[in-house]
Amino acid sequence: MPHDPTHIARRTLLGAFPALALLPATAQALTATPRCRVIIDNDFSGDPDGLFQLAHHLLSPSTEIAFIIGSHIHDPEPFDPSKVQADNAARIARDLMDQMRLARRPDVIAGRNAAPAPGAPPEQTPAVRRILAEARRDSKLPLYYVAGAGLTDLAEAIRVDPSIAPRLTLIWIGGPEHPDSRPAVPVQQRQEYNLTIDLPAARFLFNDSALPIWQVPRDIYRTLMISHAELESGLSGAGALGRFLLDHLEKIIRMVPNHLGETYILGDSPLVTLTALQSSFEPDAASSDYLIRPTPRITEKATYEPAPNARPMRLYTSIDTRLTFADMFAKFRAGSL
Repeated sequence: MPHDPTHIARRTLLGAFPALALLPATAQALTATPRCRVIIDNDFSGDPDGLFQLAHHLLSPSTEIAFIIGSHIHDPEPFDPSKVQADNAARIARDLMDQMRLARRPDVIAGRNAAPAPGAPPEQTPAVRRILAEARRDSKLPLYYVAGAGLTDLAEAIRVDPSIAPRLTLIWIGGPEHPDSRPAVPVQQRQEYNLTIDLPAARFLFNDSALPIWQVPRDIYRTLMISHAELESGLSGAGALGRFLLDHLEKIIRMVPNHLGETYILGDSPLVTLTALQSSFEPDAASSDYLIRPTPRITEKATYEPAPNARPMRLYTSIDTRLTFADMFAKFRAGSL
């Protein structure tokens, strides 16, 4: 009789976990429960990659979304030339949730509509108060602050109470290339977009706080590239959510015709990969590569300066794009209206 790999695997699991014998041999659905808490902070009125990340996170059962912050971008900014970018971001995040089947809708809060003036004392805005409360909350679940744009509101919260910094981990899509991490990739001369949204905030968090940081810099988040054909195919079965995302993407494409080609970079999607899609028995972002090194200082020119005695940070050097996009499209098809 030939060996049945499925039977052998099940028998092995039953030996290690006897409670599994109570389950049927074939299950109708797989289950997952929260293993971490996340605060989502992104510029939802800007580049629509944040909308893909938000929808993906909302449909990921292993994350408990504490709340969502809509944040500001540059001024002036072609994506959203208004003076109420954070308010617009919060509104669009709510609009996105209207297109989805959600058992629970997390609160959405508008952050500051602009970076604070240089030297201004920190303010306890509604977003800052919620960050402080969640960081102070007793929970066995680790807390990640996942940010796909600037870092204004988190910096304000830690300036108000520096003691919360070790109680959460920042996962940030931002910052330029590190010249020595991938020597074959040239460092771009232009300043990195997310870093310069609020350079003083990033400098404070990197240089002067005790905040643990996992950084996905520009050369890595740019690898989250997907073709228009893949997007149209993957979103075709995603109902109202798919149409909403394609509409927002098309608006950006029309802003810069003949410049984007037939691909788009969903650069904020690693925020999902590194939290919701951690490995099973030993939770970690095991299929994405990273280095552990001293946290560099960020200079006034938005470049790095070595700080050999600084606290360690994770610097990601690759992201598992297959896992990210396959999971995203599967969840979009299941979670749309």
